[in-house]
Order: sequence, then C-alpha cells, then structure tokens
Amino acid sequence: MSEPTPDERATEVHDPTLPERGVTGRRAWQTLFRVARPRATRANIFAALLALALGFALATQVRSTTNAGLETLREPELIRILDDVNEEDQRLQAEQRTLEAQRDRLLSGQGSSDEAVRSAQERARSLGVLAGTTTASGPGMTMTIPDPSHQVTAANLLDALEELRDAGAEAVQIGSVRVVASTHFTDAEGGVSISGKLVAPPYVFTVIGDPATMSAAMDIPGGVRESMRRLGTEATIVSKRSLTVTALHQPMARRYARPVPSPSPTSS
Repeated sequence: MSEPTPDERATEVHDPTLPERGVTGRRAWQTLFRVARPRATRANIFAALLALALGFALATQVRSTTNAGLETLREPELIRILDDVNEEDQRLQAEQRTLEAQRDRLLSGQGSSDEAVRSAQERARSLGVLAGTTTASGPGMTMTIPDPSHQVTAANLLDALEELRDAGAEAVQIGSVRVVASTHFTDAEGGVSISGKLVAPPYVFTVIGDPATMSAAMDIPGGVRESMRRLGTEATIVSKRSLTVTALHQPMARRYARPVPSPSPTSS
C-alpha cells in the first residue's frame, strides 16, 4: 500500500465531518452546566422563600423554648420562688445539723441509750404520719369542692390529690378519711367511695404542707381549679398557719409481705 500524500493527510486532519475530541468534551460539560444551573423561575423563588420562612420559624421556636423558663415569670413570682428556695435551704441545713449532732452523740457513746431511744421515737412518729396512724399538725390549707350538680368523679379527686402530693403535701384528709399510700377512689351513688367509705359532697381536703406552693399548684393553667370550673363548681382554698389532720388510718394485717431480716455482722 502506498503512503498518503501530504494533501490527503491534510484532508484527513481538517475534515469537518470527523468529531473533534476536545470540542465534544467541552460541549458535554456546557450542556450539563446549562441543565444544572438554577433558573429564576416562579417555583424556585417560592421554594427559596418557603425555606427561609421555615428556617426563621425554627430559630424562633428554639429561642422561645430556651427562654421558656424563669425568664417568663413576673417579678413577684420570682421573688416568691426565691423565698421558697431560701426557706427550703435553711430547713435542710438545720435538719442536717440536727442529724449530724445525733450521729456524733451516738458514735461518742455519751448517752447513747437515751439518744437511740429518742431517735427511734422520732422515727416512729414520722412513720406514723406517713402511714396515717397518728394525727399530724402544721401549716397547710383546706380546699372545698361543693359539686352541687354531682359532676365530680373519683378520677377528679384522685387528680387533685396527685397535684397536692406533687406540690409537697405531707398529710392529707378528705372528709373523714385519712389518705395514705393504699387509698383508692371509686365512683359511688351519692358521692365518691374513698377506701370503701362513702364521702358525699362538699369534698373537703385538709392538707398539711407549704400553703403558698400548694395553692399555686391548684391554680396552674389546666389544673384542679380550672378543671372544677369546667364541671360547674368552684374549688375554694383557704391557707392556714396551723391545722390538724385528725382522721386515722387503720392498717390492714399483712397476709403475704414479711420484712426481710437484717443480715448479721458475721454473715458473708
């Protein structure tokens, strides 16, 4: 085969019908750029505005959630909370000093028998208040729920009791029934059965605890007093510096539960 002449090689190189590699690559990238380039269409502008609005709403929600603490309270409420915290701190410090003094006396052996007896008696009185087997007195409040249309149910009274316990109630009496850990509520004809005893309206709660804290707990939005208003009645609260819970609970004999004996010092 004969070699191509220079004219033939020039024709092969400059033949416009043959694809050029560099030109083809540049055209492909230019086409891809035109396809991917954002266009200022009405839909794109609307999507961008929607994204900005959503981001602003999320930022506002995060900031409001972060600030939804004590910053939203008024000055009198902040002062009351601070006073409650200071009083609780002083009470705990005094209790700590008393317990440390009792511990030191017991460890030193000076009057250990008398101190042990006093500690045991104090412990028994505290457990008696919790178990409802002894009367209790102290500051607190009374809450009266008239219920003239008989709309208040056992569940409503239980909700009120739980709110009081959450607010620090230490001893509670409803009507003539002492409330303890095993107290149960049941709807009954003419009222509510509390631990098997019928209590008719008006329902009177006698509660020992911090009056200001418990009263504020009853007034929270969606709380006990608002729930009573929706039922057509009004819960009346009276704070008192001193009152007495006189109703007693008769503990039931244990059928199954037995205390676990303490291990002896020599046991492994």
